[in-house]
Amino acid sequence: MSTDTQTETQNLTLVQAVRDGLRTEMQRDGDVIVLGEDVGKNGGVFRATEGLYEEFGDDRVIDTPLAESGIVGTSIGMAAYGLRPVPEIQFMGFIYPAFDQIISHAARLRTRTRGRFTCPMVVRAPYGGGIRAPEHHSESKEAFFVHEPGLKVVIPSTPADTKGLLASAIRDPDPVIFLEPKLIYRAFREDVPTGEHTVPLGEAAVRREGSDVSVYTWGAMTRPTMEAAENLAAEGVECEVIDLRTLSPLDRETIVDSFEKTGRAAVVHEAPRTGGLGGEITAILQEESLLYQEAPIERITGFDTPVPLYALEDYYLPSPTRIEDGIREVVDFR
Repeated sequence: MSTDTQTETQNLTLVQAVRDGLRTEMQRDGDVIVLGEDVGKNGGVFRATEGLYEEFGDDRVIDTPLAESGIVGTSIGMAAYGLRPVPEIQFMGFIYPAFDQIISHAARLRTRTRGRFTCPMVVRAPYGGGIRAPEHHSESKEAFFVHEPGLKVVIPSTPADTKGLLASAIRDPDPVIFLEPKLIYRAFREDVPTGEHTVPLGEAAVRREGSDVSVYTWGAMTRPTMEAAENLAAEGVECEVIDLRTLSPLDRETIVDSFEKTGRAAVVHEAPRTGGLGGEITAILQEESLLYQEAPIERITGFDTPVPLYALEDYYLPSPTRIEDGIREVVDFR
């Protein structure tokens, strides 16, 4: 959903929507600062910041050393000072050196200071597999950050949502982890509102309505889930596909309402199964809607291994076929 009344759009890929969202917010607010490795003159490893250095200069688009802890630590200082930094970590697999800064300082600044300071910072990172990258370039560790109070965690799946959610994240007074599914950076285009465009944080989107089973997913897994849902519709199975968009805070109302309509559920994510968000969503449904449940809840996920190199990557990631098989088990249970 857009909070704007304008109707002009431009047809963008997801990575172009990232760039458009950053540019729009930087034009709107002089306190928005972009920093990270190669984000300036080079335009970013995926070109997500291309052109921003030329437009806004080296005071607001800052190339940094290859030092993730320093990038995030500097951003926390900027945020405490009153700026709105948007640090980029080139790949999620390299975010671990900054983990201490994020959870020990950014996430706790509001609580530690009894509300006198906040940390309006958005940590952007491409995440997920599917691009045949080497080790540490395909991580999907969103659960690490969802577990940490004080952080919001956002993962878009469409270009319009990417721009709108990024704008909302930048305007948020507290730290946001904004994970971009690089597998679909250039997979398709969508009409995206020009100018200011926001999408509220904490609200899921119903991508497809259905009456037989609720399927919860996010990020790059939304597309194979939608493909599986369309294939199953040809068999007479109507899936309701919920794109969570914000993983913390979760939109519990939409999650529960859908399950109470269908009575059956599956969760699809590419992160490892153990301790993943699929378990949390299952627990929510058990706690709040047990009497509506008609079948065990299925988790269709990555495996409890490091993301494999390219020869096994297609096997690791949930495919439409694997998603269809998992949903059939839920629907066929009697």
